[in-house]
Amino acid sequence: MRTQRPGRHELGQNFLVDRTVIETVVKLVDGTGGPIVEIGAGDGALTLPLQRLGRRLTAIELDDRRAALLARRVEPPTEIVTADFLRHPLPATPYVLVGNLPFHLTTAMLRRVLHAPGWTEAVLLVQWEVARRRAGVGGATMMTAQWWPWFDFRLVGRVPASAFRPMPGVDGGLLTMVRRPASLVADADRERYQDFVRRVFTGRGRGVAEILATAGLRNAGRWLRAEGIAPTALPKNLTARQWAEAFRLRPGIPARGPGVSSNRTAPRR
Repeated sequence: MRTQRPGRHELGQNFLVDRTVIETVVKLVDGTGGPIVEIGAGDGALTLPLQRLGRRLTAIELDDRRAALLARRVEPPTEIVTADFLRHPLPATPYVLVGNLPFHLTTAMLRRVLHAPGWTEAVLLVQWEVARRRAGVGGATMMTAQWWPWFDFRLVGRVPASAFRPMPGVDGGLLTMVRRPASLVADADRERYQDFVRRVFTGRGRGVAEILATAGLRNAGRWLRAEGIAPTALPKNLTARQWAEAFRLRPGIPARGPGVSSNRTAPRR
């Protein structure tokens, strides 16, 4: 039996050791199509099972010692790359992302993922509370609302801290992210849309009706009534479709219906 080397403290390494969780991740990836890019290969807990899917796999690992050891255990077309995911260039062509993200770098890595081109689906292990917030459990956060027109976020389940070695102080969460084959807001409007969401989330008012009116939404009250949304509701209560519609009702924004093409290849589910 291979002995796992302890994680390096400065890299925030907590390795996945629970076989059930590993099988769940691999099954989720198996339901996708195309090449795979793994974030943080470590000792290969996910790399080696993913390799058995028979697809091109590029595993990125920052720890050069672990990367060198793992490279001896894989076979082509699997490739181990020693690099920092936050700086490593990613493919522009379609691929699937998978990884157990260092908890202390979760937000930075998620931002890198969201801005990266090419990938169609992502299966990620992150902190439990981060997974819940990204998936909009209990209401959407500003970050989720800002990216909802382009991505669908789903919470798969909770992963106990005992599934990792060394054991972190918090549980993990398994999160999937899918790039929408047709975006709800045109790509050209992304910066304006995200600024609109920021202003709504940080705006003043006793409820979403007042906040949206302040943000320049035409006939905010009438629209909210048509959507069945209480005027005292909060921005976090809006759905992805409602955010896109609210943005389109602003003065000066060209009318674009839902399903604006993003010119992306639809992922296989």
